Amino acid sequence: MTGPGRRSSTFTRLLRHGFTDPSAAERLLESAELSPVRNDPVLLEALGRTADPDLALHGLVRLLEAQPGATARRALLDTVTAAKPLRDRLLGVLGASAALADHLARHPKDWEALVTYEPRDLHPGVEEFERGLAAATDPVSLRVAYRRCLLAIAARDVCGTTDVAQAAAELADLATATLRAALGLACAAAPEDAALCRLAVIAMGKCGGHELNYVSDVDVIFVGEAADGADEGKALRAATKLASHMMRICSESTVEGSIWPVDANLRPEGRNGPLVRTLSSHLAYYQRWAKTWEFQALLKARPVAGDLALGEQYVAAVEPLVWQAAERENFVADVQKMRRRVVENIPAAEVERELKLGPGGLRDVEFAVQLLQLVHGRADASLRSGTTLDALQALAAGGYVGRADAVQLDEAYRFLRFMEHRIQLYRLRRTHLVPEGEADQRRLGRSLGLRADPVGELNREWKRHAAVVRRLHEKLFYRPLLDAVAQLPSGEARLSSEAARERMVALGYADPAAALRHLEALASGVTRKAAIQRTLLPVLLGWFADSADPDAGLLNFRKVSDALGKTPWYLRLLRDEGAAAENLARVLSAGRLAPDLLMRAPEAVALLGDGDGDGGGLVPRGRQQLEQEILATVGRAGNGQQAVTAARGVRRRELFRTAAADIVSSYGTETQPAEADQGALVDRVGSAVSDLTAATLAGTLRAVVRDGWGDTLPTRFAVIGMGRFGGHELGYGSDADVVFVHEPQDGVDEREAADAAGRVVSEMRRLLQIPSADPPLLIDADLRPEGKSGPLVRTLKSYEAYYRRWSLVWESQALLRAEPVAGDEELGRRFVELVDPLRYPAGGLGEDAVREIRRLKARMESERLPRGADPKLHTKLGPGGLSDVEWTVQLLQLRHGAEVPGLRTTRTRTALAAAREAGLLSEEDAATLDEAWVLATRVRNAVMLVRGRAGDTFPSDPREVAAVGRYLGYGPGHVGDMLDDYRRTARRARGVVEALFYGG
Repeated sequence: MTGPGRRSSTFTRLLRHGFTDPSAAERLLESAELSPVRNDPVLLEALGRTADPDLALHGLVRLLEAQPGATARRALLDTVTAAKPLRDRLLGVLGASAALADHLARHPKDWEALVTYEPRDLHPGVEEFERGLAAATDPVSLRVAYRRCLLAIAARDVCGTTDVAQAAAELADLATATLRAALGLACAAAPEDAALCRLAVIAMGKCGGHELNYVSDVDVIFVGEAADGADEGKALRAATKLASHMMRICSESTVEGSIWPVDANLRPEGRNGPLVRTLSSHLAYYQRWAKTWEFQALLKARPVAGDLALGEQYVAAVEPLVWQAAERENFVADVQKMRRRVVENIPAAEVERELKLGPGGLRDVEFAVQLLQLVHGRADASLRSGTTLDALQALAAGGYVGRADAVQLDEAYRFLRFMEHRIQLYRLRRTHLVPEGEADQRRLGRSLGLRADPVGELNREWKRHAAVVRRLHEKLFYRPLLDAVAQLPSGEARLSSEAARERMVALGYADPAAALRHLEALASGVTRKAAIQRTLLPVLLGWFADSADPDAGLLNFRKVSDALGKTPWYLRLLRDEGAAAENLARVLSAGRLAPDLLMRAPEAVALLGDGDGDGGGLVPRGRQQLEQEILATVGRAGNGQQAVTAARGVRRRELFRTAAADIVSSYGTETQPAEADQGALVDRVGSAVSDLTAATLAGTLRAVVRDGWGDTLPTRFAVIGMGRFGGHELGYGSDADVVFVHEPQDGVDEREAADAAGRVVSEMRRLLQIPSADPPLLIDADLRPEGKSGPLVRTLKSYEAYYRRWSLVWESQALLRAEPVAGDEELGRRFVELVDPLRYPAGGLGEDAVREIRRLKARMESERLPRGADPKLHTKLGPGGLSDVEWTVQLLQLRHGAEVPGLRTTRTRTALAAAREAGLLSEEDAATLDEAWVLATRVRNAVMLVRGRAGDTFPSDPREVAAVGRYLGYGPGHVGDMLDDYRRTARRARGVVEALFYGG
């Protein structure tokens, strides 16, 4: 068939095989050189499998044209069509590298190197490459021989015979052989210099790490010594000449171009230092002057050429210095700063295309791996590999990196290195920028096996892998645990039994023998769990010691680890996620309450992480969010008791979250100092516990009503918070002070309604106090009308009648904190409207009422203070304590609330601030009362956190009172200062109370 139809068919066929210029391809296929095989479908299909079929076809024609005669052309064509492995290799190279196609056009017999290497091509080593370079007698012939060897590496690479790591290793081996050959040429040119010295060439960087690129500077360091009997000065000058000559042979451009630059700037003092130093000179520099990055660079040092025995001496001498570098001051911060500086120096126009140095690039992987190696490799020799992927595998095997993270990082690194190799292979130019042109991206995508939509798939895969690298780099490279491990002396990074005992005595553990048993139970064995524990424990021991009871911290850690050790996320969380490990250490050693809450449901340890998941982290959740979760939990339960059990489980978890956040904010961590605003801490705890209590009551009410009456209770029902509950000031051990109000539904008999309301109250109280693993929530209704003698629940009309006829002044005072917390919102609002005139009386309080309040306060001080208690240290009833401040503020509210809107609040500190703004007390007096109230509240919270039970005065046990002091910011040995400061603050507050409350 001839004519337009045949051309159309060929055109379509070429498009289908990936040609972008079918017209040009058709002309080449019709050329005389390809006439014997122009109709061979095998050739066309083989071309279609290459990265760039147009480039491959053009290169093949050029190679045929360069053959010295028809016989040679026929031999090449026969080999290409008959030998599939050779065909794929040759066409694969021609379709991926214009530079190697140029080389073959200049040296048309070099295609035979693909056959020569075939029998031994799976794992060629340095010796095989040395044989390939052996015939080189000058820089030009060395260059040609180098390209011939490179051709074989590229062929194996593009055909998938080797993976990217093997190809990089082969390139490093070829560089090693080339350096040896170049040094041999230099020595042959100056035999008298060679006789005077011993010269070792140390490969650094990617060459040293067996992970070289196609085109890269080859970083080296030179070590020289005098030969036997030679003068050292003359020997160093001779070695410098040889080293310089070797560098010129590799770097200088010839008619064949250059091989690659040899860069010796990683040597001591960089380009300003001598090119060659003796071993002792190197060591003197590293011991006195070297910067952090220089030790990081030495991690990849490897002797490759010259006097290999001297090279091995050099590596053996500097290795201990490398693995001590992490102990340098600010080591981790310096490495992190250096990485940031690299990114900052990338030109803005290139940062998105920078495959090596940009965010999510190869350097992110390498820096993260090297930092982990340098920190943990001090105690674990298995991590001391100069090859990134080998080191990453060792880090995963040792438990320093999560296995899933390591797999993702390995996959991403390989993909990015594939891209880097293919980009450089095209022109054999040193670049790390992803090309912008569509044709270049298409060839790059096809070379990576992306054929359906090469450009689109390439960019999607590249961005996906870059995102993975960046995320894991941030996670690993800035891991807080790293800095803590780096600060440990090298002998303590992995503790022997004796070293552990000595360290625990030094850190203040009261029972080192018991602590040692805990350590052995946690870290002995060969499991992954034990490996990770061995990494964590040296740091955790120090964090436990930064508390009043390190023994309890370690014991609690063992309990949590025993409960969660087989849970895959637990140790991974402590190792990887933010400050989780340090947060846990603070929480477990700060007292009993938080550990007790955690032991009942150890999975709550997940809250100590960064909080990326739903409900994670230590930020307290709001009332609406809590109520939604509890109501949903109640809705899924089978009956009322199950529902309230589930609600109490949520309450326990959230109490732990609040307590943990309080401890961490009060103690501070390595990365987050203790919070300075003590008032904000108190408000946050009070609001969080009060919101949680309200949400729990709402869920319990829903469960009780659903269990007893279905969807409709015969009476409207509301819970009114009183006391600290209504004031959003609950502590960890506070009861819930409430009153209950109901109102019969339309058409419902009052007796039936009252009976239903009474049953609701009784059942709520019962379910919230059933013994279980969760702390009970005690409901205290003693602030209701008539106190314990009155009915538990009344109708709104009953409250109205009582308050109109019988209400006493103390009840008006108690109502200052009344606020609806659960149940019927409209009924709760009407209750507040009912009591507002009582708590904010028009015209204020009469003098009789004021005297009555003062009398009640004085009576309470004299009668309620526990026998034997030190009044000056009693946070509730003592002078300057909570009662003093609250009654003073409440008296101001009762007297002036009608005229000062800001005083109409249930919150003590808010009312105090409003009184100050209204001029009812001075700035100084308000600040004194606020400071005393905040301090007393913090002491009560601290006592509950430390002892696990409520208390209004400082503990008597020395460890417990020290733990309270630590929570309040007092270091070891300053308990006396804490007590003196409390007395002083309370005494000043009492002076203000005497003047404002008692009229003194």
